[in-house]
Amino acid sequence: MVGICSYGGYVPRYRLKRSAVYQAMGWMNPGNIAHARGEKAVANFDEDSLTMTVAAGRDALAGMDRSKVEGIYCASTTMPYKERLNAGIVGAALGLNDHIRAADFSGGLKAGTTALLSALDGVEAKRLNHIAVTASECRLGKPASPQELIFGDAAAAVIVGDQNVIAEFKGSYSITYDFADHYRGQSAKYDRQWEDRWIRDLGYDQFIPEVVNGLLNKYELKMADFAKVLYDCHYAAARKKLNQLMGIAPEADQNNLQAEIGHSGTAQPLVMLVNALEAAQPGDRLLLVSFGSGCDALYFEVTGNIKNKAHNKGISECLTHRAELDNYTKYLVWRNILPGDAGLRAEEDVWTRWSALWRSRKTVLGLWGTKCQKCGTVQIPPQAVCVNAACGAVGAMEDYRFADKIGRIASFTGDMLAASSNPPAIYGQIEFEGGGKMMFDFTDCDLAELATGMVVSMSFRRKYYDEKRDISGYFWKAVPMKEVQ
Repeated sequence: MVGICSYGGYVPRYRLKRSAVYQAMGWMNPGNIAHARGEKAVANFDEDSLTMTVAAGRDALAGMDRSKVEGIYCASTTMPYKERLNAGIVGAALGLNDHIRAADFSGGLKAGTTALLSALDGVEAKRLNHIAVTASECRLGKPASPQELIFGDAAAAVIVGDQNVIAEFKGSYSITYDFADHYRGQSAKYDRQWEDRWIRDLGYDQFIPEVVNGLLNKYELKMADFAKVLYDCHYAAARKKLNQLMGIAPEADQNNLQAEIGHSGTAQPLVMLVNALEAAQPGDRLLLVSFGSGCDALYFEVTGNIKNKAHNKGISECLTHRAELDNYTKYLVWRNILPGDAGLRAEEDVWTRWSALWRSRKTVLGLWGTKCQKCGTVQIPPQAVCVNAACGAVGAMEDYRFADKIGRIASFTGDMLAASSNPPAIYGQIEFEGGGKMMFDFTDCDLAELATGMVVSMSFRRKYYDEKRDISGYFWKAVPMKEVQ
């Protein structure tokens, strides 16, 4: 039996009310009032599609033996690197084995389901097992455009395998067309799209029924056979029309989370799938449909193992832990749409040299330290000599991962002079349960809410963006536990 063994999701902490965006920019495009309801999920200043991928992947891998994962597939159209394997960074951050297959999937919004199909095919062929499939997106719409209001940031991940399967893969059907609805060139920052009528009438109205009917005919199924139908279409009127055309009952139409998150690009189908699996019951059949340069339709059946699945945050829990971003201009600065002056200290040349990163890659990307095999003392950064004065063993260290450990705040400060896109810069000493102490930046929190002794968890974040070289550097930051549980 091949299918999904686990799932995970991530929605950023901050939500921006669309009404606030319209209040600031509606004068330029009054028609955007049609999109001004609800809120959109907004990545923090130190988040991007890669960090959100890691967050969703960690959620999906919770409680699993990571040494058994043989592949990592990452899908996104907003990856930070065009020539550096993004999946390689994600694999290291997730603490996966170096001897795995890794691949980036991009180029179209159905890349998430294409990555999922590739993983399912690989497991079914018994070439690989336990492949982590992730999809994440942080797309930008130009200010005053409909996309600015419609888009939202999110990530999802599933683990594909043939053991303890919670949703068995039953089959698929795909169509591929060079249909230019949304597009972004080699150097473009913002999404562009053709007319809405074109996208609705020729795109959604024709392609989705075509791929759905193709799957139903191929496997001799009826729409009524599915407990949930998950398909990508953010147009409310077009969605209502499609439901009637395809015979989708209201209770079977899976919430696309447009009002809570926004359209999350390549992640959209997997976000909806994770959200559906959270409430699924054994025997439920799920029909998943993506859209973008064609469509993929995938058919799953939920197994009894769904009852025994370990707890994951998924999408639902992320939705309950939110903080309102009440300043639209802050969003513009965070996304580098509006230039902001962070002071002279921001002009320092602080990027990490590649040779130094290579030597310290396990610590930087995976937050690995060391543990003395003789006395059990742990230490970060890693050491060759045991720091325990009563031991002092040399060369007796083994790798020890801190990324999944809980810590407590030993000290902290708010620095208004340090360069930051969200001043004050907050940092301090973290003492880990079981040993180890190191200084980290704090994120997803306010200075006033911190206190010594507060419990924190570690989160993979963007440490810096070097505009001169167009490179992003990553490290781990501390997040108060009340914000992530």
